[in-house]
Amino acid sequence: MKTIAIVFATFCLVSTAVADDSCAVQATGKNLHGAALSSFAKKCCKDQAAGKNLHGAAETSFTKKCLSDAGVS
Repeated sequence: MKTIAIVFATFCLVSTAVADDSCAVQATGKNLHGAALSSFAKKCCKDQAAGKNLHGAAETSFTKKCLSDAGVS
């Protein structure tokens, strides 16, 4: 019974982590470099900002932080 509980708890933790993929994680998973990484990260961050319904300064701040987290300058 302990084994089932441990497997269930592990599954819950993994599914939560997968559901909250950041742009950096997605770019790493795609093994992108250079211009492809920059392009993907910019689109991903803008899409996430739109998904959070951010506008103006909040969108700019979110996108800037997202891009720095993804390793794009």
